[in-house]
Amino acid sequence: MKKKWKWALLSQLLIVSVGSTLAQSEGIYTCVDKVGRKLTADRPILECMDREQRILNPSGSVKSIITPPKTVKELADLEVQKKKEVEIHAQIEEEKKRDRALIGRYPNKEAHDKVRVQALAEVGQARATANIRMSELMLQRDKIAVELEFFNKEPESTPISLRRRAEENTRNISEHRQFMAYQDKEVERVNTRFDEELTRLKLQWAQRATLSK
Repeated sequence: MKKKWKWALLSQLLIVSVGSTLAQSEGIYTCVDKVGRKLTADRPILECMDREQRILNPSGSVKSIITPPKTVKELADLEVQKKKEVEIHAQIEEEKKRDRALIGRYPNKEAHDKVRVQALAEVGQARATANIRMSELMLQRDKIAVELEFFNKEPESTPISLRRRAEENTRNISEHRQFMAYQDKEVERVNTRFDEELTRLKLQWAQRATLSK
């Protein structure tokens, strides 16, 4: 009987010892609940499942931190953030790819200047052609105006064909003025494009020159 009691006592001591060892190896859980109480336990604290819990070493130092599961909104925000980061990364890679293509096309400033001059010359040619056409339309307008003067006293007797020619001339002049205005803006767009390219190219040329030293 006495022997059985000793074995039972030893079993209980062994269980307590193993439990204590597991608790020490796991660490001490601590947190501050929603009402501001600081709680401590040898296992995850139910009252703090919605907030951060710290696992401490026996020395009191932080062993690890348990964060609460994210809410639906937090997961959605995280997904949006990840998507934004992917887009930014893709944009950076695309810019690098564009820079490589740019410096491949323009190995130096002379090559870039040459293409700029050609692009501006094309716009200038289109503008010159538009000027010639505008002069022709203005001459047509003057001739039509002379013909219309004959019917000033009786406008209702103006031939339909003459009216249509006058309307068509007015429409063509309006459209050509818009086209010429577009060509003026095109010169600005071409210069802006080449200025932006030149800024990027100067960095690329400088980096290449540094690497070649």
